[in-house]
Amino acid sequence: METTRNWLLPLLLAGGQGALLWPGVGPDPSPGPLALLCVLCALAVDAAALGQRRTAPLRALAGTLGADVVGGLAWSDGYLGFGSLIALYSVAVRCPVPVTVRALVPAVGVQWLVAAVEEDLRAGLPAEMAISLTACVLCAGLGEARRQWLAGRLSAARRLAGAEDARRLAGDHERRRLARELHDVSAHHLTSVVVTVDAARRLQSSRPDLAAEALAFAERTGTETLTALQRLVGVLRAADHPDQRPMSGRIEELVAGFGRLGRPVTARIPDDLAGPAAEAIHGIVREALTNALRYAPGAAARVLVRRAGGLLELTVENAPPRAGAAPGAGSLGAGRGIAGMRERAASAGGRLTAGPTREGGWRVRATLPDGEPRQRDEDGRRRDVLREQRLADPALTLAATVLPVSFALALSEDWPADGRRAALPALLVVCGVLVLHALPLLWRRRAPRTVLLAASATAWLGPVATAAVPLPSQVAELLVGGTLVETMAVYAVAAFGQGPARTWPGPVAATLGAAAVVTATSCADGSVAGEPTSVGECVLLAFFLSVLLAPVFAAVWGAGLLVRRRRLRAVAYDDFALASSVWQAGQAAEAERRRLALTLRDAVLAHTSALVGAARRGELAQVADAARAALAAMREMLHSLGGADGDGAGPGGRLAPSPTAADLDALCRALRSRGREVRLRGLPRAARGLPPSVQVSVYRIVEAALGAGDQGRARVTLRRRRGRVRITVTGVRLAVVGPVAERLRVQVTAGEGRIACEPAGTLRVSLPAGSAPAPVQEVSPSPFA
Repeated sequence: METTRNWLLPLLLAGGQGALLWPGVGPDPSPGPLALLCVLCALAVDAAALGQRRTAPLRALAGTLGADVVGGLAWSDGYLGFGSLIALYSVAVRCPVPVTVRALVPAVGVQWLVAAVEEDLRAGLPAEMAISLTACVLCAGLGEARRQWLAGRLSAARRLAGAEDARRLAGDHERRRLARELHDVSAHHLTSVVVTVDAARRLQSSRPDLAAEALAFAERTGTETLTALQRLVGVLRAADHPDQRPMSGRIEELVAGFGRLGRPVTARIPDDLAGPAAEAIHGIVREALTNALRYAPGAAARVLVRRAGGLLELTVENAPPRAGAAPGAGSLGAGRGIAGMRERAASAGGRLTAGPTREGGWRVRATLPDGEPRQRDEDGRRRDVLREQRLADPALTLAATVLPVSFALALSEDWPADGRRAALPALLVVCGVLVLHALPLLWRRRAPRTVLLAASATAWLGPVATAAVPLPSQVAELLVGGTLVETMAVYAVAAFGQGPARTWPGPVAATLGAAAVVTATSCADGSVAGEPTSVGECVLLAFFLSVLLAPVFAAVWGAGLLVRRRRLRAVAYDDFALASSVWQAGQAAEAERRRLALTLRDAVLAHTSALVGAARRGELAQVADAARAALAAMREMLHSLGGADGDGAGPGGRLAPSPTAADLDALCRALRSRGREVRLRGLPRAARGLPPSVQVSVYRIVEAALGAGDQGRARVTLRRRRGRVRITVTGVRLAVVGPVAERLRVQVTAGEGRIACEPAGTLRVSLPAGSAPAPVQEVSPSPFA
């Protein structure tokens, strides 16, 4: 399929150009033997160069320009030379704008050189040069528009791939987060109770006072743990009805809750915190204030969150413990508080520091990325991707201006010399009118309705100029070419407007306006096609033009609507797929929360309640047993939250055998069962007799390419030739750019292999059949492992 796309158009162009060489088909005179040979060579070079336009667009442009020079000089009347325009379009699609602009210079230069040789500095040379310039700029502009659209689609595909990865890993991430949350709020408390009670029991004969202290500590710590677990269970049970309040309100409520425990706490928090950074701030504030309550009871605390340079800066600071305050339980802590806060900050892409203050208190500082404005900017850029073009709109504006003028210059070749000199000022006036008329097209994407109104208004400059300046009839007729501007404006209204219900007046107004402008120009000139006109003839002319232009503008409007519908459907599909992945990720996380809530209620909460009851009854042995039982249930649950065996582990922890090239068929079948069309060719013959290391590398390369996140059709082709294994994977646009491509490129090159990543979405890898590169690691989370 990829080969057909590469070579079909060049062969069709070569066949069409070759048909003109047939006697009686092409223009006279026919080329002589030597010229015929040069034309055939130019056609061969042109076709060969265009066949590489997707993989090497600059080389393709150079080859087609050389073919244009040879073919144009050999047969100036019959050689068309469309190959260079197609190659220039490919350069604009696949290269950045600066490269495209630099490529325009030789393309236009070669076109002008051939035109100068053909026209021999006659009057038609300026028209040929203007048309060549317009054609090149228009191809570059349309290619740039296509590049912007493809970039938007690629960005959407990357976001979808990221969402799919998040969906696949949502359960694991939620298990790890809940395990950290559970450990932070309760596990080290239970451990402290066990250690304290065991120590009191061992020293009960020599230090009987420790038993009372241990019971008091067990009751206090058990109550705190029970409260934290009940609160966590309540949060987990409320997963079906998530808190819709902004995170700022929840943080303020958390701070107020600590203030009700008898310590002065002040807070300054922005009222629009949201996203992962806000959730991390919530967890860090809770842990920091809990540590302050434990280590500095009764001390004042302060919570400050501020924005600076796209970052959120969090500061939680507490004063030294008040003199005479009851001793806290800090010495019995497990020391995991700061580590847990650092993990929270790192999970949101930030960092955290903690340490004592000069006054003897404690300060926790965290710096987190403020992701919300950037996300809004990305969403805005995605919505406006169809409207951000750098070359297409200026190119269309230039075409709408230059084409009528070029037509006039071409016709002026048949005018007498005196007539050409007399018509020069009139031509300058017409050029000025056409430029002003086409200038609004520069904003046709951002404000299409305004552009149509401006184009309709500036169209009346033609009749005014015809009436105010004595324009020759043959020059005044060129103003009719300004109708091309209205055509482009109607297309813009349909393609970038607000749907057919609100844009249908556009073609109607354009039809009536263009007919009125042309009729007014004819009345001001006093003739139509050189024949005098009367009032009745002008009325008939207006009616005839309305009937003639109505279907044209209606067709252009319909084409714009079709393009708009196609693009909106693509964007809507991306949004739906992204929302679906996010919803499924939420469902996976919710399932883990429900499982944890059920386990907490049935096991850990019961043992913790028994611990508190035994402490209140003064039964030291039962306190130790209940604490051990709760801790065992907690550890078992934390172990279950840690997930299954590691990657590549089979039952019982045994390592599973590494997949080989023979397993590619199963990989493709698995993808097809999930709805993706993937074809595999050449597997048995290419993989036969390969060393095991090469077989593993072949599988890993194909797996990484297919697992990069693309959802469309793909094809994998394996070939064995001249001691090398050649792997070609098509339909993997996300695998030829970004980290997947970079990692594959480094590892394949290190093993004396070769890799080529084509922007069209084709990955080509060549490996020595007798050795293999370093084992290719998974470059992104893959659903096939």
